[in-house]
This record gives sequence, structure tokens and C-alpha cells, in this order.
Amino acid sequence: MNMRTTQLVYHSYSDAELTAYLKEGDRAAFEEIYERYWKKLYNETFKRLRNIELVEEVVQDVFSDLWIKKEKKNIENIYAYLIGAIRYQVYMLYKKGKTTPHFEIPLDHLLLSSLQADSLFKEKELKWCISIWLAMQPVKRAEIFKMKYLDDRSTKEISERLNISQKTVQNQVLHAFSDLRAFLNRIMAFLYLL
Repeated sequence: MNMRTTQLVYHSYSDAELTAYLKEGDRAAFEEIYERYWKKLYNETFKRLRNIELVEEVVQDVFSDLWIKKEKKNIENIYAYLIGAIRYQVYMLYKKGKTTPHFEIPLDHLLLSSLQADSLFKEKELKWCISIWLAMQPVKRAEIFKMKYLDDRSTKEISERLNISQKTVQNQVLHAFSDLRAFLNRIMAFLYLL
């Protein structure tokens, strides 16, 4: 089978099939996973870092780690695994102080840092807590928060849409972030007392 035929065959495989072949050390399966997801991972990372060199390094590290540890990994959903790996790498860069968020702190990292070590929270419960917190916020702040974190809009897009300055959007996002962190910490403290 020539290389082009091999690529076409692997292109038709499901993620689950590719992951199974990857675990067996199949290089063509790894290359198909790379081709399928590198651009999405690059974009996901760029949204958080906005530094091309760091973005390329993070994406490369995630794929290298996937290949090196392929036999040890028990991956059910390859895309979810890769996105989680990207977010973890970005979080570690923030934590080490190698980079800082561009005015806004991605919500994922708030949730990671506040809740990663605690198994009391599941994603569903977390969303429920955030929806309660949102209901308690001033209307404008809640609207900006939803646009930023749920609709994934940039500060510029929000400012244009709401006809307010980017600085106002940034301030609202930072206030919301700080308030949400405090709210989640109070809930965590309450759960520990139960």
C-alpha cells in the first residue's frame, strides 16, 4: 500500500480506531490524529497565550508527550484528552509565571486552580454553581461574562456589541472573575464542613 492510500485509509478511521492503533505504536495513526487536530489545538492555545512561539511549543509538547507515552495512556476521547492536555500546559505556564493572560484570565484556569484537586465537584455541579452566581450579578456584568466565557467572544467584540470601551469590558471581566473565585471558594468551604 503506497503512502497516499495509507493516508486515505487512516483518514476514514474513527477517533476510537486511531487511538487504538496509536496505543499499538502505529505511526500513521499518530500522524492522522496530528493532522486532524493540530489546527484546533493551535487555535485553542493561541486564544490563551497570544504568543506564537509559546503556542507552537505547547502544541508540540502535547503531541510529543502523546507519542512518547502512548502505551501508558488510557484515552477514551482523543480530542477531549488533547484539549485537556493543552489547557493543563497553559495553566502550568501561568503558574510558573512564564506568561500572563492578556487582560483576561480564561475561566478554565480559574476552575482548574480552584477545583482540580477536589473531586467533590463535577462539571454539572460546577455549571449549576456558575448559573446561580450569574443570577446574582448586575445585569451588565452577567451579560459581559456570558459573552466572554460562554460565547467565547473577544474583548473587542464585546465592546463593539455593547457600545462600551474595551477597558470597561476588561474591568468587568476581572471583577466578575474575582467575585466568582470567591463565590466558588465559599461553596468549597461549605462542602468541606458537610
